[in-house]
Amino acid sequence: MRLNLDRYLIPTLREAPSDADNISATLMARAGMIRKLASGIYEWLPLGLRVLKKVERIVREEMDAAGGQEVWLPVIQPKELWMETGRWNLYGKELLRIEDRKGSEFCFAPTAEEVITDLVRREVRSWRQLPIMLYQFGLKFRDEIRPRFGVMRAREFYMKDAYSFHADEADAERYYKVMYDAYAKAFARIGLRFKAVEAQSGAIGGAFSHEFMVLAETGEEVIASCAACAYAANIERAECSWDGLEPREAPLPPELVHTPKVFSVEEVAKFMGADPKRFLKTQLYLHEGRPVMALIRGDHELNEAKLSRALGGGALERASEEQYVKIAGCDMGYAGPVGLPRWKAETGQMVEVRILADYAIRGVANGISGGNKKDHHQKNLNHGRDFPVEAFADLRVATPEDPCPRCRGRLEFSRGIEVGHVFKLGTKYSEALKAAYIDQEQESRTMVMGCYGIGVSRIVAAAIEQGHDEAGILWPAPIAPFLVLVIPVETDIPEVMAEASRIHDELSIRGVEVLMDDRPERPGVRFKDGDLIGIPYRIVVSRKTLANSEVEFKRRSEAAKEAWKASEAVGRILEL
Repeated sequence: MRLNLDRYLIPTLREAPSDADNISATLMARAGMIRKLASGIYEWLPLGLRVLKKVERIVREEMDAAGGQEVWLPVIQPKELWMETGRWNLYGKELLRIEDRKGSEFCFAPTAEEVITDLVRREVRSWRQLPIMLYQFGLKFRDEIRPRFGVMRAREFYMKDAYSFHADEADAERYYKVMYDAYAKAFARIGLRFKAVEAQSGAIGGAFSHEFMVLAETGEEVIASCAACAYAANIERAECSWDGLEPREAPLPPELVHTPKVFSVEEVAKFMGADPKRFLKTQLYLHEGRPVMALIRGDHELNEAKLSRALGGGALERASEEQYVKIAGCDMGYAGPVGLPRWKAETGQMVEVRILADYAIRGVANGISGGNKKDHHQKNLNHGRDFPVEAFADLRVATPEDPCPRCRGRLEFSRGIEVGHVFKLGTKYSEALKAAYIDQEQESRTMVMGCYGIGVSRIVAAAIEQGHDEAGILWPAPIAPFLVLVIPVETDIPEVMAEASRIHDELSIRGVEVLMDDRPERPGVRFKDGDLIGIPYRIVVSRKTLANSEVEFKRRSEAAKEAWKASEAVGRILEL
């Protein structure tokens, strides 16, 4: 069947919606791929769905090649399963909770660990059935407080999630590499420039994980990678090692200094004429209800993900202004590690404030920090003598000055968009849900799990963020909605229409996805729409070109146009 643009729902826009807040949201709306229904919820129109399904097909083929079996899991999941894993209350307000007419509680799934583990614990009993990997494509819902960037961070999104179950850790690690490679193949086939980086496991948990990042200047994630070796990590995970240098200065007596109306490191450093590297920058948190003070050097930034990992995970929240007064006896900005009062916990017990310090603090002599008193700071502070440190750990954000933690080479920083994540989960969910199997010795053993997610709808947006110009989208050919656009310039001239139709039909018969734009619009309007949509190849047929038995060919990614013999056009497209 001939696909003509005038009968295909592609409602292009000259201007983007006022709330389109990034490039992909702007171009997807303008190209007629999506329309917004509500905050973070989008309708996918035919053009957008074609791209989405192409991404899905490639991912499905790689999952099948990796030995996966496709399933279809419910998006409405019972509360009882989430209570078994303890995540019903832990997940927070992002979890959309609903009740049915009987008053039973459910959630709209943001992920599927509970339901897939429940399925496997009921159906897999023997070591002979392991390993097994099950995957699905489906909608997820996370009630983001601030949905933004179009489908990039929407509340409702389409993803592929996969889960593997193994007899032991060794087999789980073996299969982790299989899925890592499958992801790399999928993203390469899609046509994306990407990098796999070490990552935090986050709320899902697990022993270790990797994110797959599409490289784009507009990406919201920062990636640290080594120029000399294969090391790469997202900024939450990028390691900062201690240089081993201990203080060389003799300790001086502590001194309280009046610092009126200044409290930031920059302001106090200027006021005191001191180097920011001398400062002990503080941040107060409540971890599982107990106060914790994190110390980092004044020229560094605290990495909350690293702090959480150093504390062993669990609920971590920043202290409020009111809690600062209760914990440190002063307003935020003047807190320091010396002489912190005991804290009355919710249990009524008085507990010490825990102090964790970044490795770099070990090299600070006669440091400066808040004086736990308004408009005052203390100088000449030294850990051990003036304040206790429970533990030193890597707590800060990596900087260009940091060497590679693997080879000591130079770190480079770039930006990316997360489109895939692989986790080695271990037994977190299988233990909670009692997913066990009978081994060869007839003993019951807990299954070891892996988890592997790909944001299918997110990939579409990421491809646009990576590939676009001032005219519109530059699709990788494997996921372009159509490969060829045929434009007959004079639609009222039978010879022009006949040749355009011949080229369209012969390409279509040979399996090439081709779209004809014979709308009664000016050629310039049709050319602009073709560029906006991003179809990789364009063939123009006109009275002028046919006078020489030719057609005009143009690649979307290039400015140059080529004159082709009309009789050779189909063959040359097939060669491409």
